[in-house]
Amino acid sequence: MASETTHTETPSYYVPEQSPWPIIGAIALCLIAVGAGTSVQQMEAGGGWGQWVLFSGLLLLVIMLFGWFGNVINESMSGLYSAQMDRSFRQGMSWFIFSEVMFFCAFFGALFYARIFAVPWLGGDSNNAMTNAILWPEFVAHWPLVSTPDGTTTEAMGWGGLPLYNTIILLVSSVTLHFAHVGLEQNKRKQLIGLLALTVLLGIGFLFLQVEEYIHAYQEMGLTLDAGVYGNTFFLLTGFHGMHVTLGTLILFILLLRILKGHFTPKQHFGFQAGAWYWHFVDVVWLCLFVFVYIL
Repeated sequence: MASETTHTETPSYYVPEQSPWPIIGAIALCLIAVGAGTSVQQMEAGGGWGQWVLFSGLLLLVIMLFGWFGNVINESMSGLYSAQMDRSFRQGMSWFIFSEVMFFCAFFGALFYARIFAVPWLGGDSNNAMTNAILWPEFVAHWPLVSTPDGTTTEAMGWGGLPLYNTIILLVSSVTLHFAHVGLEQNKRKQLIGLLALTVLLGIGFLFLQVEEYIHAYQEMGLTLDAGVYGNTFFLLTGFHGMHVTLGTLILFILLLRILKGHFTPKQHFGFQAGAWYWHFVDVVWLCLFVFVYIL
């Protein structure tokens, strides 16, 4: 994602030396998974060692990203990459984004399953009257599900206010990033730097408002991760999207640093293009979230 292809005169395919970054990245992701799961379990007890594991994993992941990106950038600027490597990078980035699409499809699938099948079953639709009578006789099927069998009640997050502001922010960020790309293709460095820096700031602004939204949900609405299937799906979808915005903002910031150092040309800039692909993908996912999680 951080590569800039420089074509060599003779066809070649650069094979890098063995790298420690893949195993370091795997360890970081393992720590994040263990730390996140443990933190959720320890949340009611006021925290514990799970948060330290989570933060350690995040820190290690950032170190891995900077180290691995740095190696790829140095290889690219040294002229080690060929046209075949360029095609490999494009195919790799395309498959990576496809895997991310499938990732979010799984979570949207869980949301749609709960709304279309599970909730009506509990409500005793025409084919499941006994399900309602046995499991939850007082249940009335509706979405969002703000009342659970154990008596937990919460509020649904509306689409106005912070979610709407964040939607506008991401839409504007896609526009600024597009015209930053146009500036790169036309060799207008001031336009490129200014609009890319603005895109990074918009990404940071989105994350700040999302934190504010989560604080409001927990402290004033009673909307938490354990507040039934609605709370589960809300925080899983928006939380994982927030992680992708964080990664996308980091990628764009690294691209900005490279541009300030004079990297990329109008003809050789796939590293920038890959980062733009990822950011536009994140924006499209948020539009789907805004419609299916907040509005409908």
